[in-house]
Amino acid sequence: MAVYMWRILGRHNIWDQYDIIDKHTQSGLELVEKYVKFVKERTEIEQNYAKQLRNLTKKYNPKRGCKEEQECRFSNHQSFLDILNEMNDYAGQRELIAENMMMNICIEITKYLQELKMERKTHLSEAKKAQQSLESTYKQLDSSKKRFEREWREADKAAQYAEKTDQDINATKADVEKAKQQANMRTRIAEECKNDYAAQLQKYNKEQSQFYFSDMPLIFNKLQDMDERRVRKLAQGYVLFSDTERHVMPIIGKCLEGVTKAGTNVNERNDSIALIEQYKSGFERPGDLDFEDYSQGINRASSDSSLGTLGTPKGPLELLGKNRSKPFWLFSKKSKLSPSPSSLTPLSTPPAPSPANGTPSPKFGRDPLSYCLKEINKTVKPRISSFRTLGRMRLTPERIIVMPTVTEDFGHLPPEQRRKRLQQKLDDIGKELQKEVDQSEALEKMKDVYEKNAQMGDPASLSPQINQTAQNMERLRGELNKYESWLTEAGKRGDSMLRRDTLPEDALSYRSHSNNNGSTHEPYSPDGTHSEEGTPDPSQAIYAEFDDDFEEEEEELVAPIGQCTAMYNFPGASEGTITMQEGEVLSVVEEDKGDGWTRVRRANGNEGYIPTSYVSISLSQ
Repeated sequence: MAVYMWRILGRHNIWDQYDIIDKHTQSGLELVEKYVKFVKERTEIEQNYAKQLRNLTKKYNPKRGCKEEQECRFSNHQSFLDILNEMNDYAGQRELIAENMMMNICIEITKYLQELKMERKTHLSEAKKAQQSLESTYKQLDSSKKRFEREWREADKAAQYAEKTDQDINATKADVEKAKQQANMRTRIAEECKNDYAAQLQKYNKEQSQFYFSDMPLIFNKLQDMDERRVRKLAQGYVLFSDTERHVMPIIGKCLEGVTKAGTNVNERNDSIALIEQYKSGFERPGDLDFEDYSQGINRASSDSSLGTLGTPKGPLELLGKNRSKPFWLFSKKSKLSPSPSSLTPLSTPPAPSPANGTPSPKFGRDPLSYCLKEINKTVKPRISSFRTLGRMRLTPERIIVMPTVTEDFGHLPPEQRRKRLQQKLDDIGKELQKEVDQSEALEKMKDVYEKNAQMGDPASLSPQINQTAQNMERLRGELNKYESWLTEAGKRGDSMLRRDTLPEDALSYRSHSNNNGSTHEPYSPDGTHSEEGTPDPSQAIYAEFDDDFEEEEEELVAPIGQCTAMYNFPGASEGTITMQEGEVLSVVEEDKGDGWTRVRRANGNEGYIPTSYVSISLSQ
């Protein structure tokens, strides 16, 4: 109804406002151009904002292999990385807003604007042609009117002259006849001009009526439709401006929820446990120093619980050296045990008192008690060496420098760290072996195809690759067996370390000495010299009994520390793992120690390892 009324108004009220309609439609197109320019600048702002956000997240993301990346196993570090990832996704949504605005608003409206411009130009051209046609008809009318006026005057003059001549007595009959003929001719010409003028007038009136009542209203209606479509399209662009951002708001909300979740995922207790699991060495704590009674003239050797060095056994005063007034802290950087040079000389031994009964025996050089301590010390690894990790040592008069030697079996690492590194190495070798197996199967299939169809290729050309793959597989299997044996050895020693609270201290020292790196180190005598006796102590049977007792204890089921729910299926194809179905609830027996595996138990008692990332764990308080 509104459109119809507009057309009625255009036909009766603004039929003569052609210039106004022209300016109005032009102003509408300019508004569309202005809006498109506004949206373009908005998209530039969004793109710059997204770019700055991406640069910000890139700036604070840790580089590969740096210290910050290694600390990402802690929840507070990982949560910060999660926030950076969420902000990166947030920047992507801002880019999506800019892209959608550019595509759906700028490009679409600009394309539509070009069509409107062409349509407006066409309508105005039609109006101009109609105007020119009416003006041409009016010129013809005016010309016929002026000719009719001129010829009528000439005919009137000719009629008056003929009448005057007819009344003149002096005029001849021929002159009168001639004047009448001239008047009749002029009158006839005037009548023809009158008829032509009447025809032109009728034609003009008809065209004028057609122009004002049909042609121009039709053109105005087309311009009206065009302008209304422009307004409608612009209104849709206004709505798209808000809808474009509203559509990504749920995703932006998820990004912000992810930031909140990253904050709530921080667990200070788990971070402390992760720090302990990452850096625990597995060594036992040093024991108390024994009292050495010099008043009895007996130089007692350092026992298993003393901090042994490569020099002579020392009491607390000798460990402190000349700096007796300074506090002694085992873990400080300056606690390199800097006694006097004379006390570090391997050959310097305190004088042994002469026995009362004559010449001492070779084995009992000083005292029976000293000899017993010496025999015990043969099977006890010097504590400072086990604590500072095994390796080459350089002895100087000022300090002891421990220089660990990196070995292939990671024997230079503490027990717990060694097991982790060996397990990681086994995983890497297993992945490489699986790749070689897959490649070997592919080559065999290709060879079979070549043998069945000679046109596909020569089977002999694949022999070098097959041989090379077989060699690689054999090499990797050998490395796999080697590292598995080392891991088994490290696992046994690790179990012994876990039971150190119940084993006697001498037994722990003996096992650490005999099993470290799978080799036997030469023991040191109490007086700092190397022992020439390499025969193991018979008391090893005692420690074997301890092993048997604790092996029986291991058979008892450990109480679960929590439960976990499987989020994915796990086949459990490798040794030591168990299968798991999605949604299955299992009991957690042992937490993840940083290697990505958690030990679980089924209701039927079956135990094994599963990937930590495959389950949702809930530990008991």
